[in-house]
Amino acid sequence: MVQHKLYPLTEIVGQENMKLALILNVINPFLGGVLIRGEKGTAKSTAVRALAEIIPSWATKEEYSSVSLKVIDLPISATEDRVVGTIDVEYAIKTGEKKFEPGILAEAHNQILYVDEVNLLEDHIVDVLLDAAAMGVNMIEREGISHSHPAKFILVGTMNPEEGDLRPQLLDRFALSVEVYGEKELSKRMEVIQRRLQFEDNPDAFIERFNDDQQHLRNSILSARDILKDVVVPDQLIEMAVKIAIMNEVEGHRCDITMIKTAITIAAFENRTEVIVEDISRAAALVVPHRLKRKPFEKRTFDTAIIESVINSCQVLQ
Repeated sequence: MVQHKLYPLTEIVGQENMKLALILNVINPFLGGVLIRGEKGTAKSTAVRALAEIIPSWATKEEYSSVSLKVIDLPISATEDRVVGTIDVEYAIKTGEKKFEPGILAEAHNQILYVDEVNLLEDHIVDVLLDAAAMGVNMIEREGISHSHPAKFILVGTMNPEEGDLRPQLLDRFALSVEVYGEKELSKRMEVIQRRLQFEDNPDAFIERFNDDQQHLRNSILSARDILKDVVVPDQLIEMAVKIAIMNEVEGHRCDITMIKTAITIAAFENRTEVIVEDISRAAALVVPHRLKRKPFEKRTFDTAIIESVINSCQVLQ
């Protein structure tokens, strides 16, 4: 069977926030996934699938050569039993033994779980995915018989907002969210075309030409994983994150916590062991926008001026 060649992640033109959000989840798989929202033809699916070529989730440097990361697709027509798996109750009653039929979550363990058009998935299925992603465990209970198994995966959802949005409660459960748009600059749009044509003409030559870029990113991710646990956050920056959340009127504490976790991961990616102001600012842009409270038919947008005003008002470490 001919192996399908994947377009290199590093060579996608623009879409820097989308690439960053995906990379951060590979560095820190427990961040909680990413939702990518945008119009058609903006490299959403291309970026997700290209992520698997960078580095396996949960793999060490020594494991990298022998462990492959896969993108597991979850179709929007999937039933709950297909997603979580099933317990054969009749078999258990007759034999006294559990018989578990694994589902998509079992298949996605240590992989990327990808849901295209996630906004068209039934809400209770999305809830199941987000619960498993947060806990790293899938739990099934049928007729008083329970079963659990590890379900560590990177959850990535893509969607076109024109086809409907997720409920706010579900939006909040995605750690990060990015909006993607087609490039408006002439030179970048030309570059998108030129690179795509070169890739389609000779995928092997194109991939080889940019192999150094891919390897550099791979090494950066591995190094970031090594230092992630050593990154510290000054109290002044925790205060800044809290103020950003309060000023944006987000509900609960998930926003604040995720902002700090994201800032820590950004610092590790930048090969630093201490979070700085810029990390908080970049994290806020990924964490806050999809958590903004909106009234029906209201299109409230993320205001970067709020972040700037908080930064200017806080006494922070330089």
